[in-house]
Amino acid sequence: MSRGRKRLLLAAAVLLAWLAALRWGNEIAIALESDAASISHGTPANGWLEHGKRLPARGENFRAYSALGTLLGRNSVHGDVRAAVLDAYAALADSRPVTRYVYAETGWPSGGRFRPHRTHRNGMAVDFHVPVVDADGNSRWLPSHVLNKWGYGLEFDTEGRLDELLIDFEAIADHLLALEAAARRHDLRIESVIFDPPLHAKLFGTRNGQRLRDRVRFSQRSAWVRHDEHYHVVFATAR
Repeated sequence: MSRGRKRLLLAAAVLLAWLAALRWGNEIAIALESDAASISHGTPANGWLEHGKRLPARGENFRAYSALGTLLGRNSVHGDVRAAVLDAYAALADSRPVTRYVYAETGWPSGGRFRPHRTHRNGMAVDFHVPVVDADGNSRWLPSHVLNKWGYGLEFDTEGRLDELLIDFEAIADHLLALEAAARRHDLRIESVIFDPPLHAKLFGTRNGQRLRDRVRFSQRSAWVRHDEHYHVVFATAR
C-alpha cells in the first residue's frame, strides 16, 4: 500500500472516530458516570459541584445546543436538576408533542468557573433556548451553530421576531410550569428565571401566563447580556 493511501485511510479513520465521538461521546460519558449523588457547593455565581451529571444530547422532543458542547461536558448539572429537566420534557412530550425544545449551556461536571458565563458554577443553573415557530406556526429547532455563537448570538426584537422565526411564548410558559412541577417532585424549587424584561408582557399574556407569574419568580432587571434568545433558570433545594 502506498504512503499516500495509508495517509488517506488514517485521515478517514480519524474523521470517523471524531464523528462517532460527537454522536455518542456524551451518552458514553453518561454511562460511565459515578452513581454517587451530586453535591452542590456555594452559589451559581461562586461555587462548585461534586458528581455532576450530564444531560442527554437528545430526546423525543428536545436536543442540546451543540454536539461539541455535550462532548466537552458543558451540559452538566446536579443530578436532581437533571431529573427535573428530563421529567419536564417527558410531560411536554405528552402535552405539546410537536414542540421542539433546545437546551443550552449548564456547567462543567465539577462546576467552577464556566467561561464566558458569570454563573453556572454549582450545577443549579440551566440555560434554555427559546422555542420558536415559523411563519406557518410550525415548531422549528432554534438554529444553533458556531456562526451564531451556538444560538447565543441571535437577536429577537421586542415582539419576539427574528426574520421568519417567532418566539413561541406559549411553549415557554408551558415549559416553565412543567419545570416548576418537576422541581417540586425532586425536592427542588425554581429560585428565579432571567428572561429579557421587555418580553415579559408577551410571556405573561399567554394562556398560562398568570399561573406562571404566580408560581415562578422572574428577575425584573436586565442582565449583563440580553436574555432574549434564552431563559436562564436557577434551581435551589426546597425549603
